[in-house]
Amino acid sequence: MPPPEPESPASGREEDLLVARASEGDDEAFEILVRRHSGELLRLARRLLGNDAEAEDAVQDAYVSAWRRLPEFRRNAAFGTWMYRIVTNRCLNVLRGRRPTQPLDSIVEPAAPEYQSSPVRAAESAASAEALHRALAGLTPEQRACWVLREFHGLSYDEIAAAVGIGGPAVRGRIFRARRYLTEAMDTWR
Repeated sequence: MPPPEPESPASGREEDLLVARASEGDDEAFEILVRRHSGELLRLARRLLGNDAEAEDAVQDAYVSAWRRLPEFRRNAAFGTWMYRIVTNRCLNVLRGRRPTQPLDSIVEPAAPEYQSSPVRAAESAASAEALHRALAGLTPEQRACWVLREFHGLSYDEIAAAVGIGGPAVRGRIFRARRYLTEAMDTWR
């Protein structure tokens, strides 16, 4: 997945205006913000939790929390980054509440068309995806969150730090340890 495109100054100002209106109680402005960010936030929650129902609940809870806390939003970060942080924290709370032996059931991305034409390739693709899901289950929730935000959502280290609520060096360390663990766990697939 390509990283999110940077906002143009005009779209950033438009989003700032929507946030300001929403913080004053404008339901329509908040609804526009929800529609604008829901897809990415739901994909993030699905990747972190591996469960559609839990992901939808986490995103919905995050929006309810954001609506309540919107007047406190200082606008020193983009609204999207703020929502990434709220959703990530909700997902981490769910993951921490799980029994440690529970495996991560993740969404399987659709195979590329060339893999759909060959049963052997389709089987290999499914098996490697399952191996990755099992390997992801071996990461701590914090490592998984940092790795998913970097690898699937293309966030910078600073954006991940803001989303997860930790410092940049901690983000780098978690991603490093996650990559090292996943490289070893997926060694047979190289």
